[in-house]
Amino acid sequence: MKFTIERNILLENLNNVIKAISIRNVIPILNGIKFELTDEGLYLTASNTDLTIKSFIEKKKIKKIESNGSIVVQSKYINEIIRKLPDDTINIEVIDGLKLLIESKNSQFNLNCLKVEDYPQIKLEYQKDPIIIKGNVFKSMIKQTVFAISNQESRPLFTGINFKLQGNILEVTATDSYRLAKKTVELSDFVKEEINITIPGNNISELDKIINDDENVEMHIFNSKALFVYKNINFQTNLLSGNYPNTNNLIPDNFAIIFNANYNDLYDAVDRAALLTQNKDKNIVKMETNGNNLTISSYASEIGRTEEVISINKNEGIDIGISFSSKFMLEALRTLNDDEIVVLLNSETKPIVIKSSKDETLIQLILPIKTY
Repeated sequence: MKFTIERNILLENLNNVIKAISIRNVIPILNGIKFELTDEGLYLTASNTDLTIKSFIEKKKIKKIESNGSIVVQSKYINEIIRKLPDDTINIEVIDGLKLLIESKNSQFNLNCLKVEDYPQIKLEYQKDPIIIKGNVFKSMIKQTVFAISNQESRPLFTGINFKLQGNILEVTATDSYRLAKKTVELSDFVKEEINITIPGNNISELDKIINDDENVEMHIFNSKALFVYKNINFQTNLLSGNYPNTNNLIPDNFAIIFNANYNDLYDAVDRAALLTQNKDKNIVKMETNGNNLTISSYASEIGRTEEVISINKNEGIDIGISFSSKFMLEALRTLNDDEIVVLLNSETKPIVIKSSKDETLIQLILPIKTY
């Protein structure tokens, strides 16, 4: 294998595939990136058995190809070397079967490599009719939900994001049982069979980092894995096994108390109140309505107390005082792209539901915290 390529082109693709390298890999060969140069171009593959990312650099983007071949290169070193090389053009050559020579104008590296025969055979599968979604829509729905997944491995399903597709309506849900984020997207095409899968949240977060525009993302769904195709990237992830709980019944249909608030006023007031709670486990902040006034307060016995009043537009329902995690509230509010926020409540023990005044497709739910 011998070729010449622009540094930035190779680095961009290395940065994408290296997301599949895990520090927990117990199989040494999977700490490497597989280089495979063919007549079509250069394939780069990385995997941790749970996630596989394959990137393709087409022949026209490679300056010169002298000979084809394949090798497995240690990911830690190849990525850092390419990133730190000062020159734009890089020459790469396999010598003596298991060494990789990397040269630029004034620099040279000689890396020991791994046998390509030892790299596992990873099959990427495709559906005849994949689900198509715009890249910017996909990226947005992940950012609006993934923060709500659980980090408790004892409840593995809650560490993932649930994708449920009926007809052309896609529901994306994440919950850690204390909060819930749900986004509904209408697709242009209908599917014949209902799809209900749960994708590991950490994996889908890595895909989110790769997507950077509105170019289509193809979703190829199978029983135990899902393949996402975006531009020159193939991103295959295992699915979490089990039935994701029905979360629709967690969201109330009716509310006794509804108020509208300015986004910046509400966010900033909670953010300031959180200053006194940041060393606490639950980051408890309280809000109390009094007609069209909303009081945001927090208290820490060793620090002090803060209280702030903002104006709201509230229905004629009863007033309420309710406590919640400021961390959860701020993370939920960050997903709402609107100047005006709608907060829906029933009692101090029932869920807090937060929406945008203009967008009904995104729902954020937070369970209150009892302070007595």
